[in-house]
Amino acid sequence: MPDVAERLDVSISKVHQMIRDRELLAVRRDGVRRVPADLVANRTVLKHLPGVLNLLTDAGYDDEAALRWLYEPDDTLPGTPATALGGDQAREVKRRAQALGF
Repeated sequence: MPDVAERLDVSISKVHQMIRDRELLAVRRDGVRRVPADLVANRTVLKHLPGVLNLLTDAGYDDEAALRWLYEPDDTLPGTPATALGGDQAREVKRRAQALGF
């Protein structure tokens, strides 16, 4: 968490609040909460990430399942949904996340 806080130029407590508010995704690995580095770009969280996380939560995905979905390779996107969120396909990723709820 300290690295994420430094990268976003916010306090660690703010990072924890962002995770609680579904603005950022964190999962436990070896007992430590970790945030995928590529979800944070240019001192900010990827623009569409909070919306996608909320849609995945609404579809019944927990943090682990959301992480798997974001990083599962998809031949119809440039790599993975997480990678596509940083580019021109962000709205398509959001649309697909929304469709999971139906």
